[in-house]
Amino acid sequence: MTELPDLAAGALAAGTLSALALGAGLWRSRRQRALQREELAALRSRLDGVQTALAAEIEHLAGQRIPAAARHLTHPRVTVPGPAQPQFIGSPLGIGLESVLNSVRSELTAQRTRIDAAAQAGMRGATREIQAALYRLQDALRSLQQRYDDPELTQTLFALDHENEQSLRRAQVAAVVCGAWVGLAREESHLVEAVTGGQARLAGYHRVRVHNHLETGTALVSHAVEPVAIIVAELLDNALRHSAPDTEVVVNLEHVHHGACVTVDDAGLGMTQDERDRARRMVAGSDPILLTDLGDPPRMGFAAIGRLTRQFDLSVDVSSPSPYGGVRAVLRIDSHLLSRIDPELQPPAAGAPRSTRRAPAPTRTPAPTPAPAHSYGAENAEQAGVDAAGHHSVPDAGGLPRRRRRTPATAPAAQATQATQAAPERHQPQRSPEQAAAALGALQSGTAAARAANDDAGAAVAERATAPETATAHETQQPDYEGGAAR
Repeated sequence: MTELPDLAAGALAAGTLSALALGAGLWRSRRQRALQREELAALRSRLDGVQTALAAEIEHLAGQRIPAAARHLTHPRVTVPGPAQPQFIGSPLGIGLESVLNSVRSELTAQRTRIDAAAQAGMRGATREIQAALYRLQDALRSLQQRYDDPELTQTLFALDHENEQSLRRAQVAAVVCGAWVGLAREESHLVEAVTGGQARLAGYHRVRVHNHLETGTALVSHAVEPVAIIVAELLDNALRHSAPDTEVVVNLEHVHHGACVTVDDAGLGMTQDERDRARRMVAGSDPILLTDLGDPPRMGFAAIGRLTRQFDLSVDVSSPSPYGGVRAVLRIDSHLLSRIDPELQPPAAGAPRSTRRAPAPTRTPAPTPAPAHSYGAENAEQAGVDAAGHHSVPDAGGLPRRRRRTPATAPAAQATQATQAAPERHQPQRSPEQAAAALGALQSGTAAARAANDDAGAAVAERATAPETATAHETQQPDYEGGAAR
C-alpha cells in the first residue's frame, strides 16, 4: 500500500520537471524569435538608408559631377566635386561611380575632338575659297594701279589694296589654325624684308619701328619666308591691339649664337601670370588646338603661331615682360633656316631699314697687267692708266679691269655736279609708306602734265604750219609752260 503513493509522487515530479523544461524551451524560442524580428527590422532600416544614400549619390553624380567634368574639359579651373556621401569614398560602390565618371569624360573628349575636326575641315574649305577670291582681287587692284596715273585714284587703290591685304591675312591665319598650308611659296628673301612684309599687313603699321642690326645679306630659306612673315604679323598685331594708339612698337633684328632673333616690345598693359602661361603653351604648339578653346569670337593669333612653330622648327617666347611695361615676344630662327644673299646682286627693298652694321671692306687683289693687243700707243696708255681706245681702266670688284669713258678735262664743274647728285643716291634716307605713295603720286602728276605739255607743243607746231603769223607768240609762250611742267 505504501508503494503506490511513492510511484505517483515520482511520476508527478517527473511530469513537473518535464513541464518546466518544456516551458523553458518555449520561452527561449519566443525570445529568439523576438530578437530575430528586431534584427530583421534593423536590416530593413539599414537597407532603406543605403538605398536612399545610393539614390542621392547617383543624383549627385548626374547633376553635379558629370556636368562639372564636361566643363572642366574647356575650363580647367572648374573643379569636379567628389562623392556626396563620405562612406562611398574608397568603397566598391564609390570606385564604380568613379569609373562611370571617367568613361563619360573620355567619351566627351572623343566626341569633342571629332566635332572640332569636322568644323576645322569645313573652315579650311571656306578659307581656301576666300583666299583665292582675295588673291584675284589683289591682282585686279595692282593692274589698276599700273594702268591709271591719277594721284587721287592711285591713293584710293593703295588704300583698297591695304584693306584687301588685311582681309587676306585674317583668312590665312584662320586657314593655318585649321591645319591648312600657309598658301604662298616664296623665293629666298632678306630677313628684314620678311619682317617689313608682316608689318605692312597691319592697320597700325606706322606705329612700328624696326631696327635692323643684322649683317647685310642675312636671308631666309624659301620655305621659311612666309611663316616668318605670318608670325611677325601676328606678334605685331597683338602688340598694337594691347597698347595705346599713341605709343610705338619696337622691333629689333639681331644675330644670336645659333641663328637670328626678332624681338617685339610694346608698351601695353602686359599679361597676367595665367594669361602668360596659356600664351606660352599655345605658341609652343605642343597641345592640340581646338576651335572651342579660342574664345568667342575666336582669337587665332597665338594658335596660328603654335601651328607654324611646330611645322617649321621655329621658336617663340612670350614669357618675358617688355622694358616699356608691356610684353616682349621673341621669335628665334635657327641657323638651318637662314641663308645669305649678295646685297649687290639682290639688294633689299627700298623701304626696308638699312643695317646698322658696316659691311666689311672687300679685299681686292691687284689686277694683272694685260698684254697689249695693239701696238699703237699701248705701252704709254698702260703707264698712264688709260687704254689704247682712250678710256680709263678701272679694276672692278673681282680685280679685272673695266672700261669707263674719259671725262673731258674742261668740265670740272660738271664732274662736281654729278658727284653731288650721286651722293644722295648712295645715301637715300628711309621713307615711310605714306611718303613713298605721295612721291609716286607726284611723279604720276608730273608725267600727266608733261604729256599735256607735249600735246600742246604738237598743237602749236601744227598751228604754226597753218598760220605762220602766230608762230612768234607760240614760241614765246612755249618754253615757260614746258619749264613749269618739268618742275
